[in-house]
Amino acid sequence: LNDKADTYEASFANLGITKVVIDAETVKAHPKLLVSGVWCIADVEYIFVDERSVSPWILASLKPIQLSHFDFEGYLAARRQFTTEEWIDLLIQSIGFNPEWFGRRSKLLQLVRLIPFCERNYNLVELGPKGTGKSHIFSEFSPHGILISGGEVTVPKLFVNNSTGRVGLVGYWDVVAFDEFAGKQKRVDKSLVDIMKNYMANKSFSRGVETLGGEASMAFVGNTKNTVPYMLKHSDLFEELPDKFYDSAYLDRLHFYIPGWEVDIIRGEMFSVGYGFVVDYLAEILRSLRNHDYAQCYQGQFHLSEEMSTRDRDGIQKTFSGLMKILFPHGEATPAEIEELLAFAIEGRKRVKDQIYRIDDTFAPVKFGYSDAQGQFHPVQTLEEQEYPHLYHRTTAAPTAIQPTITAPPELEDNEITIADNQRGVSFEELFLPYLRGAKSLIITDPYIRRFHQARNLMELLELLAQHKPEEDALVVRLRTTVDDDRDSRQEERFTQIKAACQTVGIDFRWTFEEEKTMHSRLIETDTGWKIFLDRGLDIFYPYESRERFDFANRLQKFRACRSFYVIYRRQKNP
Repeated sequence: LNDKADTYEASFANLGITKVVIDAETVKAHPKLLVSGVWCIADVEYIFVDERSVSPWILASLKPIQLSHFDFEGYLAARRQFTTEEWIDLLIQSIGFNPEWFGRRSKLLQLVRLIPFCERNYNLVELGPKGTGKSHIFSEFSPHGILISGGEVTVPKLFVNNSTGRVGLVGYWDVVAFDEFAGKQKRVDKSLVDIMKNYMANKSFSRGVETLGGEASMAFVGNTKNTVPYMLKHSDLFEELPDKFYDSAYLDRLHFYIPGWEVDIIRGEMFSVGYGFVVDYLAEILRSLRNHDYAQCYQGQFHLSEEMSTRDRDGIQKTFSGLMKILFPHGEATPAEIEELLAFAIEGRKRVKDQIYRIDDTFAPVKFGYSDAQGQFHPVQTLEEQEYPHLYHRTTAAPTAIQPTITAPPELEDNEITIADNQRGVSFEELFLPYLRGAKSLIITDPYIRRFHQARNLMELLELLAQHKPEEDALVVRLRTTVDDDRDSRQEERFTQIKAACQTVGIDFRWTFEEEKTMHSRLIETDTGWKIFLDRGLDIFYPYESRERFDFANRLQKFRACRSFYVIYRRQKNP
């Protein structure tokens, strides 16, 4: 605004011209013109006048390319037209991925990467293998975030230059992300770490005698060299951090730890080909949501453990608020959906705190969990705690596991197990073999043995039986399933091929097509009396690259991520 001439004047950085007269109505329609500018297609007219004080340039029309005005109410109305699953899939497609390749937990892990863009002063860390897309979101997704190398940042560049008085990156960006953050060999300025710790805790930094504030969130992404069980046995999940950052006071300021080892390495077929939000639009949505707070939406239904510190609560509430903004901006989440996000937020903070215990024994152990409206306490565990309980609790006695182990008891009594979403280390051998030994015949009831990967799962079970049955014995395996309605289905052709292969190893494989309504349960029945009830049938694994011959997940089941499922083992008294 030129207050002396009472006119709005625009400048075009690309054209190198200034004082282009623009009418007030255009400015009101595109408020971003007053803040950071707008990429646009514009008609600029040149009208020469003799008066030097009058600009010859006039903006005749403007068509924005990026979002120049955000209708929040319209966005909320649109959100109400989607189910939660549809909305999550839309967001996953918007960040470039095909949701069919991801399970519920994997989708949430991807969306946590967006929280720094919609939550002020949010501190996020993600460590994991190379090639999982850790830095992509922060470099390509939003014009309001910046990605810098972990070794390139200095105090003047990040916070303030005392000689010039210029505020650094935290004063100009919504998100400052540090790429290649891990690496023991990296040299880090201790004064930078000290100022960063103060900023991450208090949202402020000092310039001489003056204290300045900032709203930029911080994200730290880096690669790990070792597997999770190796890190848990020999060190901790922060082992790759530079020495100056390998500090309990700094780590305690992190709100969430994304387990990068759960994120699949990006492959070509995982990219989206469907519809999603235009990236600029989604970036502006998230920026607008920074002005809202959803941290208290769980109160009245759930209560956090009283043992948690203030920083624990802040981290959990900020993560929960960010996920609510992303998934339920209208605030209309069911109690079950709120509980899911709350438990997920608690897990991410617990992952940070549990590793701090290993580094600094002055921190007292805390029981992470929440209570429901009836007062029942629900403890929360990290997924790696469930997978490796003997390694996870190295310095303290392991608590009672929430999830039972998948190893069948030696006496083979009736049993029930539950496998968490994204859990690895599960195989048919551990799930079924102890209960199938000695059987001469078994019946597999599963209505969904239709697609190639489902037939492959069946074949892997038959391979297991072939490996462990006595060579001199015969085994009859009967499959009860349903017909695939797809005209191009090769279902029966695959069964025929499986039957021919089984004949060479002493297995008599048979199948019958039945009505789905006659199949009340998915289960395996043996002539020795065991009934194994299968929540998902044999289709327990998420998609993996089956064409890659040198991928361990292709060769060994325990390296595949599982869908959440349960198995019930029951033995008939008189088989």
